[in-house]
Amino acid sequence: MTYSQTQPIVQAVNIHKSFKEVKALNGVDLEIMPSEFTALLGPNGAGKTTLVEIIEGIQFPDTGEIKLFGKHWKGNKDELHHQIGISLQETRFEDKLTTRETLKMFASFYGLNNTRVDEILSIVNLQEKQRSYVVNLSGGQRQKLALGISLIHNPKLLILDEPTTGLDPTARREIWDILHSLQETHGTSMILTTHYMEEAENLCKNIVIIDKGKVLAKGTLEELISASKTSEIIQFKVLNKSLFPDFTNYSDVKQIEKDEISGLVTMQVSNTSDFLPELIGKINLAGCGIAELRCRYVTLDDLFIQMTGRKLTDA
Repeated sequence: MTYSQTQPIVQAVNIHKSFKEVKALNGVDLEIMPSEFTALLGPNGAGKTTLVEIIEGIQFPDTGEIKLFGKHWKGNKDELHHQIGISLQETRFEDKLTTRETLKMFASFYGLNNTRVDEILSIVNLQEKQRSYVVNLSGGQRQKLALGISLIHNPKLLILDEPTTGLDPTARREIWDILHSLQETHGTSMILTTHYMEEAENLCKNIVIIDKGKVLAKGTLEELISASKTSEIIQFKVLNKSLFPDFTNYSDVKQIEKDEISGLVTMQVSNTSDFLPELIGKINLAGCGIAELRCRYVTLDDLFIQMTGRKLTDA
């Protein structure tokens, strides 16, 4: 398929989708360019699964338009299916096949030979496990195999649904390294859904935050932080919560969150160096006491909570 590198690989315009009385998507716009890695973030029930299924051609929007590589799914299914690769959170394989036999089976679906199997084994670093039965693979090795299968036909767009859930940090970073390499060497584009903010920050330049069927924000992490008009966090524990002073009318304070159980206070502020002396002075004057003070920059997790009022892992 000939396709311009200046055109979007995925273009969704004003997508609406309902299931009976539930509005899963309510006017979603999305654009993904070639070689871009995009994280699609939202709590459970936000609508991201429905959006991904529409991109995959599994579901169809009630209204709105979805195009992949400039083409609609209708009338172009075979062509588009050869351009996308999908790796799910959990993939079941035949336990009594080896890693190599499993890849050969999937390669045969596309008329590919052993050369491509060897390439995939190298890409996902499973050469040493090619003769191991799938039942004997670790969780990380199984996910590498699932990733290898999604890449077997050299897709231009990779869709990964929580690819590292349940993996230890070492296995997770191995998957990240493989994906970074794919982007650099093959120009692969990717849509990633994940519950790990660190994963989204590490892998994806572009972030899309979706909740209740709407896109709340999209852009690079730097753009999202800039749009939030705050980039710094002060966190501390209050020793006497009943004496904690009121900071509501302070212009430097953009948001305050208090955990009533632990006494942890999280403040989003415009300038830590200017505000911190005033903060400590007022808390000491009130006599409430302060402990475990730390200052840091805003993270993607902070932005997500600010926009949705929920953590990414909340149901």
